[in-house]
Amino acid sequence: MAVMTYREALNLALREELTRDPNVFVIGEEVGLYEGAYKVTQGLLKEFGPKRIVDTPIAESGFTGVGIGAAMVGLRPVVEMMTFNFALLALDQIVNSAAKLHYMSGGQYNVPLVIRGPGGPAHQLAAQHSQSMEVYFYHVPGLKVVRPSTPMDAKGLLKAAIRDDNPVIFIESETLYNVKGEVPEDPDFVIPLGQAVVRREGTDVTVVAYMGMMYRAMEAAEELAKDGISVEIVDPRSLQPLDTATIIGSVRKTHRAVVVEAGAGFAGMGSEIATEITEEAFDDLDAPVLRVTGAQAPMPYARNLERAKTPTKEKIADAIRRVCYANGSR
Repeated sequence: MAVMTYREALNLALREELTRDPNVFVIGEEVGLYEGAYKVTQGLLKEFGPKRIVDTPIAESGFTGVGIGAAMVGLRPVVEMMTFNFALLALDQIVNSAAKLHYMSGGQYNVPLVIRGPGGPAHQLAAQHSQSMEVYFYHVPGLKVVRPSTPMDAKGLLKAAIRDDNPVIFIESETLYNVKGEVPEDPDFVIPLGQAVVRREGTDVTVVAYMGMMYRAMEAAEELAKDGISVEIVDPRSLQPLDTATIIGSVRKTHRAVVVEAGAGFAGMGSEIATEITEEAFDDLDAPVLRVTGAQAPMPYARNLERAKTPTKEKIADAIRRVCYANGSR
């Protein structure tokens, strides 16, 4: 195992897949000469050349369409969104073309396409650059949606996404690019899509959280352990397909659940997971499922208001105490 940043793990995954399969190419704004807005594609243009690391104009609708067409004729494009907020400009291509072509062609066309880039709360990037975009995609039939939380996941899941014959929405995080962790150097290391992981074993309550919220849940769990509350943390990693079995198995062990998401909450990923738990494990629950979500408001620019908008360690810990009926909470 090597220790590297989340950013370096993504770069390694791209390099390995570009080397393994000549049909893989990367396309997007500033992916080549500038080496990526967040340096995920650093060094790739020099190594693989301009036919496989393709700089584009500022035209998400256009270069996403190019990627879809390339995928239809057998290539495996990796389309980079400088930030996933800009994917709004390509929604027609993603939702009405990429997601539906296999079905509408009667199986004649596969669309082995990855659309990747950062999304969700960042550091003072304000309302138009801090949205949790997974909710726009996870309910669209034909799309797979991935949100990797660690450097190991970043490598293993991106390689799996590139090898998949379906369009995959792969959303990273600006706040995690510098996070370090162990990453297997084996070029054949992949993490199958649709496979959740238990990040922390516990007995009193299950917390389901991903990306930055997983790290905040871990901090809350450490704090609550001092009070004798044992928290189990499940990271879905893939939101579509969702590994419901791992989540339900954990809840049946702990009998309580808290679901955390950075998004605004209403009709969000947390709603779906909470419903799955309630439908599949109702008789196992000793308390109602609680959700901790972002506020129903645009992301403010001011640092203190940004903190108020997003779930904090304190908010997560409070929800865990309430679902455990700890300290007199009800």
